[in-house]
Amino acid sequence: MTDLVNTTLAYLNGTWKPLNECQVPVNTHAFQYGTGCFEGIRGYWNGQHLNLLFLHEHFERLHANANMLLMRAPSVSEMNEIAIQAIRANAPKHNVYLRPMVFKKGTGLGPVLVNVPDGFLLYIQPLDQYFAAEKGLNVCVSSWRRIADNALPARTKATGGYLNSALAKSEAMINGYDEAVFLNDRGQVCEGSAENIFIVRDGVLITPDRTADILEGITRKAIFQLAKDRGIAYVERPIARTELYLADEIFLVGTGCQVAFVRSVDKRVIGDGSKGAITTRLHQAYEDAVYGRNEAYRHWLTQVVC
Repeated sequence: MTDLVNTTLAYLNGTWKPLNECQVPVNTHAFQYGTGCFEGIRGYWNGQHLNLLFLHEHFERLHANANMLLMRAPSVSEMNEIAIQAIRANAPKHNVYLRPMVFKKGTGLGPVLVNVPDGFLLYIQPLDQYFAAEKGLNVCVSSWRRIADNALPARTKATGGYLNSALAKSEAMINGYDEAVFLNDRGQVCEGSAENIFIVRDGVLITPDRTADILEGITRKAIFQLAKDRGIAYVERPIARTELYLADEIFLVGTGCQVAFVRSVDKRVIGDGSKGAITTRLHQAYEDAVYGRNEAYRHWLTQVVC
């Protein structure tokens, strides 16, 4: 798989070349200071063409986040076209993951966002399952707190902010868990290291609201739509840590992990330890949507013939 990744054609600052030939100077501003923001976009191969999931929505978010971080991104339509060109040029016949990034490509010293030139890159790589999710995830509440919105806003998907995620995920893995759950600086449940979180209590789907220092996830929004269409009640509100232990079901969602159920939290088994009824319904609905098996959600997809 490494050779396959390295030889794919990638886009860097207006040029197409094999990924392993895409280089930036070691003193690039984004490398020194984490000054970039990115997206992750899934492409699902259905045997005939590739379905790019929420392509336009991801680039709208990237464009808005770059602006928030004082960076200039290509237009949404330009980024859409670059992504489609990447798929056509590489012609994958498998599920893929696209990584576009806006970053400070200057080489000057100093952690500053103004008067530093911007760059843009995009590459693809194979991706099937992010987690071995069918067995259920064993997670822990991290000792690391989620970065606060007034410190480094998680909603921007800033590259530098993912050191916070790496610390939490690494702590979890060292201690034998699959994933970490963050609390925010108010002690409320926030999200996973790179996923939004949902719990189910008394038949109601609950997730932290957008003021809880979370990423405003595109998959999170899709789950709302799937739940609404199936008559499943949902609410956005603060979640206390101990509610995790009392939940009937818990699952994580994101472009990478898709819909992954949680088997236990801090060694407390959730429900009977299996995928719950609501999680199962939403997981199946999501799978049907992203592979184009449900016409009601076909507008979520950009079909590219490879």
